[in-house]
Amino acid sequence: MDKDVLFIGYPKCSTCQKAEKFLRAHGCMTPMRDIKTENPTVDELRAWHEKSGLPLKRFFNTSGMLYRELALKDKLSAMTEEEQYAVLASDGMLVKRPLLITAERVLTGFREKEWEELFA
Repeated sequence: MDKDVLFIGYPKCSTCQKAEKFLRAHGCMTPMRDIKTENPTVDELRAWHEKSGLPLKRFFNTSGMLYRELALKDKLSAMTEEEQYAVLASDGMLVKRPLLITAERVLTGFREKEWEELFA
């Protein structure tokens, strides 16, 4: 499964650390891609969004400082999807993390029950 898994997080984020621990405990040794130093591209975000079936808003780190500083809460609804992808790709800290991308699924954030289903 490892080669088909992309794990993206922020090493200093406690939730990402928990997610990484979970993956290791389930035998997945995929390294964490640092979202701050290697932020997702517009093309990656578009592909993950389409595969996920989730609203694009779920890819935003709505509790992050940068999200609040940019007042995105008030601006997102007026933005096109392309504009939202561009904003997300501009800084990894705007992207909800951790992200787990497999051949079949895209998970945003770490909800252990949801992740358990992938490894059942």
